[in-house]
Amino acid sequence: MGYEVRKIPTGVADFDAIIDGGLPDGSVVLLLGDVGAGHQEFVYTSAFKIAMVKEHPETGDYFLGSLCDFSNLPDNICYVTFSRTKDDILREIATSFNSEFYGPLSRKIKFKDFSSSYFKKSIVPTTWTEPEGKKGLFSGTPKENVLESLVNFLDDNARNSLVIIDSLTDLVVSNLVEFRELVNVLKGIQRACKEWKGIVYLLLAKDILDKRDELMIIDSVDGVFTFEWSKYYRSTKRQRYMFIEKFMSLLPHLEDERTARFPTQVSSGSGLRVINMDVIA
Repeated sequence: MGYEVRKIPTGVADFDAIIDGGLPDGSVVLLLGDVGAGHQEFVYTSAFKIAMVKEHPETGDYFLGSLCDFSNLPDNICYVTFSRTKDDILREIATSFNSEFYGPLSRKIKFKDFSSSYFKKSIVPTTWTEPEGKKGLFSGTPKENVLESLVNFLDDNARNSLVIIDSLTDLVVSNLVEFRELVNVLKGIQRACKEWKGIVYLLLAKDILDKRDELMIIDSVDGVFTFEWSKYYRSTKRQRYMFIEKFMSLLPHLEDERTARFPTQVSSGSGLRVINMDVIA
């Protein structure tokens, strides 16, 4: 008897068709990207399409593709940030994509903003980081550090969920976070996610770390999708590409298809999509 793998769709339908329906549950995936190259759009696309189908199941084939098993959709969508607000994220989605996506996402997403912990020892006043209604310029400092707050939130909310952590870049540049402790937390998340049975996406700006530290992050996750810009030869036009740098359960199958990289495109109606495949000659 073979081992049955439960696949959770990414929401990028053409990509899910290539990888046989989605990502294995329990996966922690690092989205490593150049500025504007598509890693942010990837998580927005995943979140709003899954939210749409959960609210309107009849749209499943249209938004997620007929190959996806809709019974495998995560129970919850959690969006974690350290310096951005829920309104900021939703405003960006509302102005970037079709208006139909805003409603389901605003209703289905569970948003957690750790700004209070993230900025607690900075000169940024709490009136800028606390939810509206809380008083005091520098009062109300949280007792937990930002990593402790993140761990406790995940322990309570990550089971059977799609979790987007936006972004590791905030943590690796913060003086409040010890890098080796962050790596230990990531290793713990990678271990716990197998029990949670969901998907965790971690966003990180490419080249923000030196190579050694970046490899330590990469070693702490199940998969790495890299998003890059590439210029056309003798042209000012640019093309976005997504590469699968690491993913043990996906790469052997993609190698059979001689797949090298995935050109992508972002539109207001579809979000990020894979437009075709480049293959090794």
